[in-house]
Amino acid sequence: MLSAMRAVSRAASTAAQQQRRSFRCSVLGAAGGIGQPLSLLMKLNPRVTSLTCYDVAPFVPGVGVDLSHINTGSSCIGYGKDDLKKALDGCDVVVIPAGVPRKPGMTRDDLFNINAGIVKTLVEGCADACPNACILIISNPVNSTVPIASEVLKKKGVYNPKKLFGVTTLDVVRARTFVANARNRDPALVTVPVVGGHAGTTIVPLLSQAQPHTTFTDEERDALTHRIMFGGDEVVKAKDGAGSATLSMAYAGAEFADKVMAGLSGEACITECTFVESSITEAKFFSSPVTLGKEGVETIHDVVANDHEKKLIADMMPDLLAQAEKGFKFVKEN
Repeated sequence: MLSAMRAVSRAASTAAQQQRRSFRCSVLGAAGGIGQPLSLLMKLNPRVTSLTCYDVAPFVPGVGVDLSHINTGSSCIGYGKDDLKKALDGCDVVVIPAGVPRKPGMTRDDLFNINAGIVKTLVEGCADACPNACILIISNPVNSTVPIASEVLKKKGVYNPKKLFGVTTLDVVRARTFVANARNRDPALVTVPVVGGHAGTTIVPLLSQAQPHTTFTDEERDALTHRIMFGGDEVVKAKDGAGSATLSMAYAGAEFADKVMAGLSGEACITECTFVESSITEAKFFSSPVTLGKEGVETIHDVVANDHEKKLIADMMPDLLAQAEKGFKFVKEN
């Protein structure tokens, strides 16, 4: 009797694992500072059964071989610049960190001139090879590259607003860490929603909504808000010209990809802040808490904020609108 019960338990466990581990994923820009650690974390994710790594760098097939030696349940192949379609064929989730990193003195507008074209080309590839995939944009400036992606997909006739995401998770990761450190708490047990966009003052941490509930003096609040808004600058300065936030961004990207896959798997109550097409503000794209489900975006939640945070959102809104318009304009002209 016991052996029969164990057999049933093992079969159920195996079936659950097989159901969970059912995603073909691709990292586009897999040879870069974000791409390599992100690919490693994706290879370690038990939900992933097949991982492809794409980059124009000639050594990316070697990245795939390197990762393929890791004893996890997913296969991994690296594809070079002429094999974008092969890398994307049949993918369920595509994560795009491709592009140049920010260096000291560079603004996200400086990045736009290079990264806009890169994102356009890669998203065109997605539209052709995996039109039903969830596309997760990391490439900066996210406030502009996500609108670029939406317009490219529209031109291809395959745009699904429920499956296009700007990854703003790093802002949340920083907020959780900085708030926890300020109050000597475990960051894993702290939550802080961060809304708006993914650049400077468009990043609005809702410290009033932090859990566990935390109070701050105005000086503490302002210092934390500024540090969360400009955490990327802190890393760029500390690396002294050697790069931008790569490891923390890879972690955040992998975390968000895992949550998207959890939602696609049918797991309940998966809510994350992400930059999506939205109608809760005047901005066409806006980051707010979003419940993820079997089709991608399930519910976009309203922003709950105090008067100070509402003013931060109002003050940054013209910049957020302008950055999105820059992306729309780029696709129209190219």
